[in-house]
Amino acid sequence: MKDASYVPDEQQLLVFKALADTVRLQIVAYLKQQPEAVTCGQVGQIIGISKTAGSYHFKLLETAGLITVEKIAREKYVTLNSKTFDRYVTNFYELL
Repeated sequence: MKDASYVPDEQQLLVFKALADTVRLQIVAYLKQQPEAVTCGQVGQIIGISKTAGSYHFKLLETAGLITVEKIAREKYVTLNSKTFDRYVTNFYELL
């Protein structure tokens, strides 16, 4: 049995902070349904958020490693990073 001194690593804290928001959870749920990368603008339009709000939320998700962002010309395309979900969310209980 692990003792009560468990301290999460910085990445784990970023992941759970990023997921602790309704809008970001909506973004993640939408991206999960997409078979390929979509533009930030498309996601923002579907979710119903402004470009400014979208930029804020996408930056937090990217910093946490939950999404990957690829800039092509003037557009940013986003996809989920399943490796981060697998490491920090799927196996969360085992990490404690």
